Amino acid sequence: MSTRKTDLDSFAMSLLLGCCLFWGLQQVLIKATIAEIPPLFQASLRLLGATALLWLWCAWRRIPLFSRDGSLSAGLLAGALFGAEFACIYLGLQYTTASRLTVFLYTSPFWVALLVPLWVKSERLRGLQWLGLLGAFVAVVFALREGFAGGAALTARGDLLGLLAGLLWGLTTVVIRASGLSRISAEKLLFYQLAVSALIFPALSLGLGEVWVWQFSPFALGSLLLQTVIGAFASYLAWMWLLGRYPATRLSVFVFFTPLFALLFGTLWLGESVTPGLLAALATVAAGIVLVNRVKA
Repeated sequence: MSTRKTDLDSFAMSLLLGCCLFWGLQQVLIKATIAEIPPLFQASLRLLGATALLWLWCAWRRIPLFSRDGSLSAGLLAGALFGAEFACIYLGLQYTTASRLTVFLYTSPFWVALLVPLWVKSERLRGLQWLGLLGAFVAVVFALREGFAGGAALTARGDLLGLLAGLLWGLTTVVIRASGLSRISAEKLLFYQLAVSALIFPALSLGLGEVWVWQFSPFALGSLLLQTVIGAFASYLAWMWLLGRYPATRLSVFVFFTPLFALLFGTLWLGESVTPGLLAALATVAAGIVLVNRVKA
């Protein structure tokens, strides 16, 4: 395992922006595909496919997944939290828009910033960093203000599921950093989360009475492939790798870009206009990221 770094370098920032860009698109893809494939069945296919891809990747690179290294208990806990988070996301997207759910989901950096320093003292935020984090969140809420004032289709159930997903994501990050899971390979860390979720979701889907369909349109098939190969496999593997090498609080603030990307993709998808408020929010998020990533003198 490489030496942990105290601040983000240009490579980490570029990789994070790429992940956030796709995660913003992914929420729109999931929402659009629900009309054809039930949400938890959709998630089951995605997770099973990503688990198989990761297993093949590890076999090719000779990365051990089942060696005894004391990580089993914490790994299963992280996997259960990860699975619960995505159950909330997929179910919540039935009741609210992708952009509205995403803003609640991305409250996770607050949970990370509040809880990680209880176990990892070196990751405490200073005054200006807290200001940057708060500014970034306020910017996201401002950019999505039209959604908060939205119509009858937006329900409290979807909002609460999105907020719960954000808490679960934050707790997953806390478990990874506080338990020492960041010391195992990124591949094994992701395998815990994907494999546990892949075991849970099919049973949960059937338990909730979802109808499994096997005739997919080209759009639905393409959506599933993107969600599986890029979303659940490549981007999450990159995120696990970053968590093992960079401070979690610095990484987490970058995810504020994702709801803005989700809004942009939703705008392009639905033909909505890009408002001056969105551009102002993007600038505020960038300023917040600069503050949070200030190097201590």
